[in-house]
Formats: sequence, C-alpha cells, structure tokens
Amino acid sequence: MTAYDELMAFDRDTQALAQIAGRLGWDQETMMPREAAPQRAEEMGAIEHVLHGRRSDPRVGDWLEAVDESVLDDVGRANLRHIRRSFDRMNKVPAALAGEIARATSAAQGDWAKARAADDFDAFRPVLENIVRLKVEEATALADGGDLYDALLDDFEPGITGAELQSMFDALRPRLVALRDATMGADHQPTSLEGTFDERKQMKLTRELAKTFGYDMAHGRLDKAVHPFSSGSGLDVRITTRTSPTDPFNCFYSTIHETGHACYEQGIDRDYLLTPLGAGVSMGVHESQSRIYENQIGRSRAFTGWLFGEMKDAFGDFGVADEDTFYRIVNRVSDGFIRTEADELQYNLHVLLRFDLERALMSGDLQVSDLEAAWNDRFEADFGYKVDRPSHGVLQDVHWSVGLLGYFPTYTLGNVYAGCLHETMRVALPDLDADLARGDTSAATGWLRNNVQKHGGLYAPREVIAKACGQDPSEAPLLAYLEKKFAQIYNI
Repeated sequence: MTAYDELMAFDRDTQALAQIAGRLGWDQETMMPREAAPQRAEEMGAIEHVLHGRRSDPRVGDWLEAVDESVLDDVGRANLRHIRRSFDRMNKVPAALAGEIARATSAAQGDWAKARAADDFDAFRPVLENIVRLKVEEATALADGGDLYDALLDDFEPGITGAELQSMFDALRPRLVALRDATMGADHQPTSLEGTFDERKQMKLTRELAKTFGYDMAHGRLDKAVHPFSSGSGLDVRITTRTSPTDPFNCFYSTIHETGHACYEQGIDRDYLLTPLGAGVSMGVHESQSRIYENQIGRSRAFTGWLFGEMKDAFGDFGVADEDTFYRIVNRVSDGFIRTEADELQYNLHVLLRFDLERALMSGDLQVSDLEAAWNDRFEADFGYKVDRPSHGVLQDVHWSVGLLGYFPTYTLGNVYAGCLHETMRVALPDLDADLARGDTSAATGWLRNNVQKHGGLYAPREVIAKACGQDPSEAPLLAYLEKKFAQIYNI
C-alpha cells in the first residue's frame, strides 16, 4: 500500500467512528431514556477522546508528509486537504480539553431542556458559563493569536471570517428591516391559520412531504424531537420534526427543511462514502439546501397550491377558501419570538441577533451573567416588543448548550447561498412552476443534486456555490427575491 492508501484506510475507520458518535447524539435527542444523560455524557466523552486521538495521531502527519500529491487526482488532493486541516486543528487542541468539551456539552443538553421547560435561565447560567469558558480555551488553542470567533467559525464555514460576515449582514439588515416594516404596515394583511389539526395526520402527511422532496426512507427515518435536526451521512441519514395541534406548518416546514439537509447527505457521490468528501462541505452550503427546499421551493405559489390540496385531503375543510389565500397564509409575516418558527422575511434578523451576541461572548465584551438582559434588549430593539419568557428568548435554541458557538451565522449565509442558487436554477428550469404545481419537485431537487449535493466535500464552500451559479455569491439575489415576493403578497 502507498502512504495515501494507508492514510485513507486509517481515515475510513475514523469516519465510521464519527458516524457512531453522531448516532449516539441522535439517540440522545429521540430515544434515550430520560435519566440516562450522565452515562451518555461519559460515552460521548470517551468516543470523542478516541476520535481526537485518531485525528491527531502522529502517523497521520507521517502519511501526509510521505504522500506524493503530484500523482493524485482532484479527489485525492481534496481528501488530503480535509485530512490535513483536521490534523492541524486537532493537534492544536489538547485531547483532555476535547474530551471535557464532549462530556460537558452532552450533559448540558439535558440541563438546557430542563431550564427551558422551567423558563429558568439562572439554572442554566453556570452550565453555559462553563461551556463558554471551554470554548474560549479551545478557540485560543486554535487561533494562534488571531480572532477567537474566527477560529470557531472555521469549524462550520471554512475560509470565511466574522468580519466578512459582518459586512454581508450589514448590507442585509437595513433592507430586511425596511421590508418588514412595509409589510407589517400594509393595508392588505393575510389572515392566519385557525383550528386544530390531528397530530397523527400531521405526521402521516409530513412523511409524504419528505418523500415528495426526494428523501430516501430506505436509508433514513423520521422521528420527533424537541428541536428538529438531521443526522448522519451516506447510507444512514435521519431526520426529526415536531408537531403542534394548532400549527401544522411548523411540522411540515420543519420536515421540508430537514429533508433538504438529509437529501444533501444522501445525494453525495457514493464513491465518497466514509471518506472526508462524504459529507456536506460546510454548514452554510448545508443550510442553502435546507432553506431552498423549505422556502424558494416549499413556500412558492406553485408548490403551496399543491400542498393546499394535500391538506384538504388530510384534514377536510380547514377554513381556507382557495390556493391564493393559502399561499398568503403560508408566507404571512407576523410577530413571533422563535427563530425556527419565523417567517422567511424576518428569519435572518433572529440570526443576526445571535451572531452579534456570541461574537461578544467570545471576545469577552459580554458575560454570560448579562446574556439574558442583552438578548432581551436587542430583541426589543430589532422587533419592537419585549421577550415574555426565557424559553422565547435566550433559552430557545439548543446550539450554545452543545457548544456550537460560530454556527448561527451559517443559517443566514445559507439563505444568501440559496438566493444565488434559486436565481440560477430558475433560469435553468423555466417550466419549474408547472412541475411544482403538480407536487413534482424532481427537476429542482435533481438540479441541486447535480450542481451542489453530489460534490460533497470536493470543493471549498464558496467554490461550490460559484461553480453552480457561475459567479461569486452575494446577498443581492436573496434581497431581490424577498423584496419581489413580499411586495406582491402585501401589495406594497
């Protein structure tokens, strides 16, 4: 075997173990007994210790040094790029610290869930203080004297900085706020959905929606969780959703969103299975798939016309007169506290709030003890009304409890990428609306699979989008799409 062959054989086992760790995380959110959290934390810490040891193994460095890159093709060089990046990062973080972070964040999920249920941020504050302390320690090791937040951001979106995101977000914010104010002040206001919707029927229809968007149930499953998520890659990709008797859209669009993530993983070239290229290249690109499935496709006038018929079949007459009314209800802009339930227009304002707060936490400009007040002040300034309880504010998201500082901005970056992809896809598929009106998403999902998903980690994140769109990504297509769509819905 060559050095490259030996390296890839070793890495294949590492990839397999990482999938096992991911399955433990899935189980913790869906099936694990309620009182098993302390043991699970130890299990997660142990497997993270093993993974850290493999990713930082000196033999990896020796193999990397010995490989003759001149004889490798693009796939081989991309594999080396990912392994080298992981090796360099892992060797900067002590194994003991990696294990401590894994144990602390695993245990913190249960602490967060209890505090959220009790609306008690003070109960969770010491836990979060410890996590922030550990993440600062990790970022310090990774940053080599550079920006701490950038060091963590690089885990989720390699090659971009907080300053670059800030510039993009600064361009988004004023136009989003202006559009939000115009819609909220418009004379023409869509009605809201009223009534109750059987949760078993919701789950039946939402499984059909997942399959409508191309999710392969033979290599996945759909369960319920407190916070919807997608987990896994390759031949085992699982999704979760949640139901509310008064809000079936929460279930349906959470499912479509997670299906976008899952179809990305299922759509990657099978030759990349259990290699560094066998997973989504970044969370921003990942989010571009979930958001374009959910919004530009799933909330389009054409697709909602089809969904209206499906809901009538499932629930009978549910009080909505016609397809046009249904489309406006689906896209209604309204007050709300919860990011995952936010309308398409306001969603990014929720993300920008979190981005600024977590950057301040990492820089030391904001202490966890002041986080709840800072959140509440910023929310009132951005949205014009007060947070009524912690579960609607600082405790609503699981991300910080599991140590995902640097993750939030990739949601908005994903929306920006989705705007670029949608603009290009519409040119490539001029008859798309006719397909969507029949509930046929295959042209859209097939275009995304061929232009984005199949590549996995072959290209750098922004390179994937640039290759698909023929130009570098920018916020302009997203803003143009939102302004056109909501101007039509609200007659402004």
